[in-house]
Amino acid sequence: MTGHTADDQAETVLLRLLRGSGPTGLAAMRPGPEHPILELRRAETVELCRRVGIEPIEDESNLDPSIRRNRVRSELIPLLADISGRDPVPLLVRTAALSGSEGDLLDRLSSDLDPTDCRILREAEPVLARRAVRRWISEATGYPPSASALERVMEVVGGGVTACELSGGIRISRSGGRLRLTSGPTDNE
Repeated sequence: MTGHTADDQAETVLLRLLRGSGPTGLAAMRPGPEHPILELRRAETVELCRRVGIEPIEDESNLDPSIRRNRVRSELIPLLADISGRDPVPLLVRTAALSGSEGDLLDRLSSDLDPTDCRILREAEPVLARRAVRRWISEATGYPPSASALERVMEVVGGGVTACELSGGIRISRSGGRLRLTSGPTDNE
């Protein structure tokens, strides 16, 4: 059995902060059936295993300092604890929970926007317009666009350009005030 703990959640929040993530990214892993022990600390899970006679297996790659997550675990979190004079894990877990609930609110507020209607997107609050477009692209491609890709799409919405390319051969174009997503080779390839 494997599972992510509160310590893993804190590491994920820090890694995503280092990437410049917004509320969705900072929400990190969401509690639920896929993450059943997310509220437990790593030490608690080890102790629980000891009490019931299960020997935990430590993945040797967790000791590899070339892996960024391992450096966050072994260097950054202890440094944050030293600087703040307290355990940063519960604070980072709270940040994930707050980001998740705010992200959920933004999703609900943006769900009524037609993400292909440029006029509606221009009239909407920018954060909601970006959220609607991000969701549309994610649903169509299976992965969310990066912040820079989303800004390029918003330039198309605003009329600054008529099209832009995203990674994976995705093209977003505007015609008749509507966005269109196509994938595969473009005409000029």
